[in-house]
Amino acid sequence: MKEHGNPGNGWERLLQRALLAAVILIAAGVTRVTAQEARIDSLTSNLARLTARLDSLELGVCPAAPLRLASWQPTGDAATDSLATAIDRLAERLERVAATDCPGLQAVVEVEPVDEFAAIRAAADSAAKAAGADRDTVGTPAPGARGPRNLNDLNPEVSVTGDVRAEVRDGQNPPENNFFIREIEFAFQATLDPVSKAKVFMTTEGDEIGIEEAYVYWAGLPLNSRGDFGKFRNEVGDLNRIHLHALPQGEYPLVYSRFFGADGLESVGLSLYNPLSLTLAGGTHELWLQGTTVDSDPIGGDSRQFMLLGRLKNFWQVSPSTFFQLGVTALGANSSADTLQSRIVGADLRFTIRPPRTGARRQLTIRTEGYLFHSTERGVTLDRYGLFGDVEFRLDRRWVFTTRFDWAEAPRGPIDTEWAVVPTMACRWSLPSARIVTRPIDETCFHIRDGRRRGDACNGADARPEGGHDFDDVRLHRTRNPR
Repeated sequence: MKEHGNPGNGWERLLQRALLAAVILIAAGVTRVTAQEARIDSLTSNLARLTARLDSLELGVCPAAPLRLASWQPTGDAATDSLATAIDRLAERLERVAATDCPGLQAVVEVEPVDEFAAIRAAADSAAKAAGADRDTVGTPAPGARGPRNLNDLNPEVSVTGDVRAEVRDGQNPPENNFFIREIEFAFQATLDPVSKAKVFMTTEGDEIGIEEAYVYWAGLPLNSRGDFGKFRNEVGDLNRIHLHALPQGEYPLVYSRFFGADGLESVGLSLYNPLSLTLAGGTHELWLQGTTVDSDPIGGDSRQFMLLGRLKNFWQVSPSTFFQLGVTALGANSSADTLQSRIVGADLRFTIRPPRTGARRQLTIRTEGYLFHSTERGVTLDRYGLFGDVEFRLDRRWVFTTRFDWAEAPRGPIDTEWAVVPTMACRWSLPSARIVTRPIDETCFHIRDGRRRGDACNGADARPEGGHDFDDVRLHRTRNPR
């Protein structure tokens, strides 16, 4: 008797063939995607090498060998291939510039040979991962792949800034200590989530420990805005946001200390920032609105007062090497009993020239700011004025020369005018240091100042000489990771 075959066998064979074809198609797709990723990785590597090359040239370091780029093959994708061609052309232009500035260097871009076996191994690893193979049996993870988070990922970035000074002064009241620690600053920064970050800056001065700034900010708010909440230095002028150790002259301008406080203006509250979408004469415009509680004797008297502040900053790039910046600031505060009302309006102007192909190593900056302090205290209304202007010339990465003129009236009470001329010469150089978490920078600089102060207000806790005495002030700053 003749056996009849199982009618399901035909469907099973057809299903097996379909599954085999699907596996082949998937494997081909994985190989294609892997090859595409490999080509993109080579472009990313070339871009990183170009960036490192440009950084070394900006620092004045001539490379010892020609630039080597990873080879790549056309992908068939117009965008990817055009990007690769643009990177190659940029590399050739960069090498021509490097050969001009660095005698003995040939303007040649070397291309690394293609390692076909490495490409095959990478494709096999990716295919095995796609099939669910164990990670340890596959090989080295692909670039950019992240494993389980370790404890270091949860640690904040930490930096330390030391402001150590040596002071030499003649006169009736010489300093008790020629060498002293002006300030030590500890900075902690941590990313809370993809759109928010926390920053804390602690300072020690003498036997006192304080919080200079401690705030959280959120980026990506509606209208491309940013919000800050906590304690921060207010957006006033061009220098108030800068910490003490990073100032050009090592001290805040006289008008800052008289109108805002000994260390400038800082407060606790909310700040909103928005880069305006409109443009005037091809410029860039930024707006800040801040509502804070301020503890400032010139503005609020002996108690903390609520303050509103607004600032508009405008930036124009005149040429590839020249730009100027114009800002306007207005703020106001009232005491709780309305016995003191303070209003301050100011304008600041900055003009900077940076010669081409020198980065920030050589530049000339001219800066000036002026303020009107309008106050009403117990029915008495006063208008007081203050201003400063400085010129800063950066000769190279190490030598910086600045001169500042200060002039300011007392914000309230009898008219008391104070002025100062503060020339400064600074020499900076980098020192080797251990890496704390990320981006540590050690920097040492000497500030040599020579000037004359006038007025009784020169007597203060900042170790400045009394009015009428000439002085020489030699300062040593040691900073790490300055802002």
